[in-house]
Amino acid sequence: MGNVLDDAVAGSQAPLRNRDVRSPLGVSVPRARARRLLAGRGRYTDDVSLPGMLHVAFVRSPYPFARIASIDKAAAQASPGVVLVATGRELAGYCKPYAGIHELFVGMKAPEQWPMALERACWQGEPVLAVVAAGRAQAEDAAAEVLIDWQPLPALTDVEAAAAPDAPVIHPQIGSNIAYDTTLATGDSEAGFSDCAATAEAEFRFARHTGVCLEPRSIIAHYEAATPSLTVIQSHQCPAQQQDIYARLLGLPDHQVRVHCPDVGGAFGIKQQLYGDELAVCILSMMLRRPVKYVADRLESFMSDIHARDHRVSARLSIGSDGRAKALAVDDLFGVGAYSQFPRSSIGEGSHVLRLSGAPYVLQAYKARLRMVFQNKNMVGHYRAVGHPIATAVTEVLVDQAARLAGMDPIEVRRRSYIAPEAFPYRSHGGFTFEPLSLHACLERIVEMMDIPRLRAEQTARKDSSMRLGIGLATFVELTGTGAGYYGRGEARVSAQEGCLLKLEPSGRIRCAPSVTDQGQGTDTAIAQVVASAIGVPIDHVAVISGDSELTPYGGGAWASRGVSAGAEAAYRAARALRENILAVAGHMLASSPEALDIRESRVLDALTGQDRLSLADVARVGYFRQETLPAGFQPELSLVRHFVPSGRAFLITNGIHGSVAEVDTQTGIVTLRKHYVVHDSGTILNPMLLDEQIRGGVVQGLGAALYEEIPYGPEGEMLVGSMADYLVPMAGEMPDIEVAHICVPDRGTSLGAKGAGEAGTAGASAAVMNAVNDALAPLGAFLTEIPLTPERILRALGQVQ
Repeated sequence: MGNVLDDAVAGSQAPLRNRDVRSPLGVSVPRARARRLLAGRGRYTDDVSLPGMLHVAFVRSPYPFARIASIDKAAAQASPGVVLVATGRELAGYCKPYAGIHELFVGMKAPEQWPMALERACWQGEPVLAVVAAGRAQAEDAAAEVLIDWQPLPALTDVEAAAAPDAPVIHPQIGSNIAYDTTLATGDSEAGFSDCAATAEAEFRFARHTGVCLEPRSIIAHYEAATPSLTVIQSHQCPAQQQDIYARLLGLPDHQVRVHCPDVGGAFGIKQQLYGDELAVCILSMMLRRPVKYVADRLESFMSDIHARDHRVSARLSIGSDGRAKALAVDDLFGVGAYSQFPRSSIGEGSHVLRLSGAPYVLQAYKARLRMVFQNKNMVGHYRAVGHPIATAVTEVLVDQAARLAGMDPIEVRRRSYIAPEAFPYRSHGGFTFEPLSLHACLERIVEMMDIPRLRAEQTARKDSSMRLGIGLATFVELTGTGAGYYGRGEARVSAQEGCLLKLEPSGRIRCAPSVTDQGQGTDTAIAQVVASAIGVPIDHVAVISGDSELTPYGGGAWASRGVSAGAEAAYRAARALRENILAVAGHMLASSPEALDIRESRVLDALTGQDRLSLADVARVGYFRQETLPAGFQPELSLVRHFVPSGRAFLITNGIHGSVAEVDTQTGIVTLRKHYVVHDSGTILNPMLLDEQIRGGVVQGLGAALYEEIPYGPEGEMLVGSMADYLVPMAGEMPDIEVAHICVPDRGTSLGAKGAGEAGTAGASAAVMNAVNDALAPLGAFLTEIPLTPERILRALGQVQ
């Protein structure tokens, strides 16, 4: 499963047993054993177990497009340990359909989806049948016995073919494969491309790839009919969102649905939407009245986790004789797969490309077109730095190329073309209002860090060597902390607010329950730090509990770099309020004005003298158990909730710049990254170590996109990767040293002044590497605009292979 079937390649329409699926290595093996061999049992072996828990395995379509003529599940139902074998039609009776439409994008179309395929499978890997058994291996072995009569249909996997006017329509009910088509234009484009020092043009291709989470998607659903209630334990970013979705689609009151997302082993946007197989697990638990568990193995992850970055972009940029950028034109053809992700829709990547291309620069004219296209592939969704790497690469590669054609210094072109510091607030050609950015400051800092003159001297000295040295920069503007205007007006039911519940325990310790969740990036630590500092207690006196829709306030969760920019802001406001309430109680206890008191190291002190007066445990004792000692009518409030939503703007907007130093072997096409640099404006920095490592982690994912990661498809529309053996990700041996620095311009709209940073490392990394490789190869006449920059593509650009 996951690669090519003998029958599929031959075009046979004979009934196909699921056990006949070939592994990505070309060896025919039972699915259960294939998974163990190729992917390992991973974290799902027996990590979490509930009494009476069942396990589900899914039969998935081996074809990118096919009708389901019939399903024979008799053999599977008779297999050992099997409790239920359910089709998509059977599950559909328990839920409502859903469609990934974003109302903010007028005219957007998207077909309805169900948990599993009904009459047709529209992408390879779409779930078709669920087999529930006492054990995972039993479920997989029984799934191998399912006999399906497939009727393959001509698949549209190439985005250009799918967008053609005469292309067969994948979803006839919406009338076209074009989900959304829009144009954005400002200024006089014709004038912008006339009387120029140079115009750079290019056709860019950005390969599909995906986030490779250490922990795969996993879910346990437990429906209890007696209550009734549905409890879901899930590896997900957004517990409140999932609670709302499950309640609405399954027809349950939302207070009867609990979603708990404990420690999550990486997400990167892969785990922020609804997957049909996960909704199916909830339905199966409702059908069987028992807990049901599903964990995607690595092969299933490649097939069914959302993909990203499937863009073909035609673009051109002009610069004038004064060295300033003049005009930019962009045409983005964006393939999103067979459906649009729910509830956020798949439009985000394309929208960000449309509105962020050229964002750092003052342009006389800007024109961009976006077409979002359905195709017979897995869905494209929101992966780390949604759309930013595409917009940054298109812009920055053209800036370097135009400067090269005009014989100008690309650093000086940037310096002259940036939005001037005195121009803020600035209305961008993409329709955003930029508060003060630090574009020039970031540029000057990275030029100093990299010591560009020294690198240029080394480059000149090695001009006759086969190991060429390249230097690349990439400036980006970053949208973080998404506000209410984006999803609220789009009716996507994604919360832009974050909340934080704080409680002073009788022991004097603080219990903290934020709505933001921790995916391994250290958000819980940052929240604890903010709360401890704002109240005046040691950080180990703060216990953080997150990721539980039943225990935490309503909020968005983890996405759009909002853990600190929105989550910590809510925690700070809650902590200041709790501190005020604690001092109000202490003031009555000490017959003192609260303003004359302070809290340090969990002790109430005299603010002027520092005299120790009370412990927080003393305050809690009176507040909870000795209220009769307080004035009549005074109500001690030692637990509270505060919320924060970025108001008046759609995003918290910031910026940064990447620098890459790369060596390219012109004989082998191999790129060696010598060092990578990032300068980012994160606003107020709360935890420098967590911040720097977040940026470094993002850089690694961006470098993976630049050099290694790609999900290719074969001529029949079959996916050609199935394991970590053939999907390359950067490891320690491939990674350069990554030096991170910061420019700190606090955000004016928040108390803390912090900005998002979780996606900054990914936003510009691949663009900087592209520019470094092109800089190294420019003297040889090579110019690359397709990533990943594989050795084969580099050698082809050098004319050494056809």
